[in-house]
Amino acid sequence: MSRLQIIRASHLLRWISLLSANSNFKSSKSNLYGYGSHHLVQKVRLYITESSIDLKKGVGFGGNGKMGRIVKAQAQSALVEYFHLTRSLRIMDAENMGKNTPEFFNRLMKIVDIDDDSKIKHSVMRFLRYHPVNEFEPFFESIGLDYSEYVEYLPRNLMFLCDDELLLDNYYVLYNYGIERNRIGKIFKEANEVFRYDLGSLQIKLRSLENLGLRRSLVAKIVAASPHLLRGDVDEFVEFLEMLKMVEIGCEWLSKNICEEDSYCWKCMLQLMCFLCKLGWSEKQVGELIKQHPDLLLKCSGRVTFGLIGLLLKFGATKSDLHTLFHQFPQIPVLKFTKNLHTSYMFLSEIDMAARDIGKIVCSYPALLGSIELKKVNSILSLLSCGRNRLCQMVNDDPFTLEAWVLGRRVERLETQKRADKSMALKTEFLISLGFSENSEDMEKSLKMLRGRGVELQERFDCLVKNGLSREETIRMVRISPQILNQTRDVIETKIRLFFEELGYGVSDLLTHPKIISYTIKRVKLRLLMYRWLKGQGAVRPGLSLSTLLATTDEEFFRAYVAPHARGLEFWISLNKKHIFK
Repeated sequence: MSRLQIIRASHLLRWISLLSANSNFKSSKSNLYGYGSHHLVQKVRLYITESSIDLKKGVGFGGNGKMGRIVKAQAQSALVEYFHLTRSLRIMDAENMGKNTPEFFNRLMKIVDIDDDSKIKHSVMRFLRYHPVNEFEPFFESIGLDYSEYVEYLPRNLMFLCDDELLLDNYYVLYNYGIERNRIGKIFKEANEVFRYDLGSLQIKLRSLENLGLRRSLVAKIVAASPHLLRGDVDEFVEFLEMLKMVEIGCEWLSKNICEEDSYCWKCMLQLMCFLCKLGWSEKQVGELIKQHPDLLLKCSGRVTFGLIGLLLKFGATKSDLHTLFHQFPQIPVLKFTKNLHTSYMFLSEIDMAARDIGKIVCSYPALLGSIELKKVNSILSLLSCGRNRLCQMVNDDPFTLEAWVLGRRVERLETQKRADKSMALKTEFLISLGFSENSEDMEKSLKMLRGRGVELQERFDCLVKNGLSREETIRMVRISPQILNQTRDVIETKIRLFFEELGYGVSDLLTHPKIISYTIKRVKLRLLMYRWLKGQGAVRPGLSLSTLLATTDEEFFRAYVAPHARGLEFWISLNKKHIFK
C-alpha cells in the first residue's frame, strides 16, 4: 500500500469516528449504518494496521538499508529521551536501556501507531507520553538477561525503577566497581539476593575479597564469573588461592586467564592440583604445567582434564603414563585434545583392532592420538585401497603412521607391501645387531612379538643397559622375552627402579625371569610384598622363584598364598589401598 493510501485511510477513519461522536453513534445499538458501518470501521483499522506492519518490515525497523537504520535510530533516540528526560534516569542508563534491548524495542514498536516514518520519533514519544512502559523489562534485558530469564523476577506492583531503591543502589555498586553492565545480569540470575542487600553491605563483601590480596580489577572478574562468592561462600575459593601460592602461581596469572563468561568451581580446580601432586609432580612442576597450559585447570574448572585422566585409566594407563603425557602435553586446548583422543580410539575400534592392542597404543602414544584429527575410516580405506587388517598391521607396526591420515592432508595410495617391508627390514636390522641369526626361529619369533619402529626398539634396549644391566645380559633377556621392548622408556625405567631399589632384588633375579618387566607395576609390587610378608610370618618357604609368584593368575595366587593365612586377606586389602597408584 502506498503512503497516500495510508493517509487517505487515516483521514477516513477520523471522519467516521467524528461522525459517530457527533451523532451519539454506538456500533452495537445504532442502525444508522447497521452492520455495514461497523464493518467499514473494522476494515479500515485492519487496512491501516497491516500497512503499518508492512512499513515496519520494509523501510522501517526490519530493513537493512540506510533508511531502515535511520528510522530505527530515531525510534531509539525517542526511547532514550523518554527514559532520561521524562523518567529522570541517568543518561548512561537511559542509553543502555534504549539502545541495547532489541527484544523490548521490537515488542514496543509492534504496538506504536506509525502514520509516517519521517515522524517516527514523534510517534514513539507521543505513545510513551500516554502509555508508560514497565521499566524493569528493558533494565533486565540491558544487563544481559533474556525475557525467559527475567520474566519471573518482574515486580507485580511496580513499573518504575526508581521505586526499587535497593535494586538500583546495588546495581550501581557493581557497575561502579568495574563490572560491565551486560555481566551484571549473570549475577542477578545466580545470586539474586545480592540486589536486596542493605546500603553498604555489598561494598563490604567486595572489600573482603580484596583483603585476600586481590586487585580490584581481578575481584570484578571473579565476581562476574562466580556470583555466589557475594553470598559469602568463600571458603573453597580461599583454599584455591592458597594452593595457587603453593604451586607458585601469582594473581597476575589468574587475572590474565580468567574469563567472566565462564563459571568456575574452585573446589574442583583445587582437587585437580592436588591430584597432579599425587602423580609425583612437585608443587613447582604443577605450577609450571598450569602456566604452560592454563585450560588444563580453567576449562570447565578442570573437569575436562579429569575426564581425560579417567579415559586413560580405563585403558590401563599407569601413573608413569599420565606423568609422561602431561610432561609432553601439546599446545592445543585440552577439550580438543580429549575429543581427538576419543576420535582416535573410535578410529582404531572401527578398523577392528584388538582391544588389547588399542589399550597399548592409547597408553603408549596418548600425546600423538590427542594431537591429530583423523579422517573417517571409510575414506582412508578408499584412498589407500586396502583392507582393515592392513590398516591394523600398519598402525601396530608404527603408530606414527596415523599422522599421514589427518584431515586436510593428501593421502597417497599404498604401494604394495612397501611400507610393511621397510618396517620389517628395520626390525630385522635391529635384531641382527643384537646377534640374532637371519631367518632363524628366534628371529621369526621376535619379529612377530615386537611392536614399534627400529629406532624406538633401540632406544628401549639402551634404556635397559643404562639402568644396571650389561649389554650381554640385556640381549639374553630379549631373546627370552622380546615383548619387554614393547614398552616406553619411562615405563621400563620405573619398573627397573621398583625391582632393584624398592623391592631389593638383583640382576640375577631379573635374568631368571625377564618377563617380569612385562607385568604391570601393581601386579609385581603387590605379589612380591605379599610374599615378603608371608615369609616373615613363616607361612611360606623361602626361595620361591619369581615365575612361580608372578606367572599365575590373580585367582590362583590369591587361593595359594592369600586365603590360607588367617590375616592374609586383611594384609592384602591394606596393600591394595596403600599402593593404588604405585
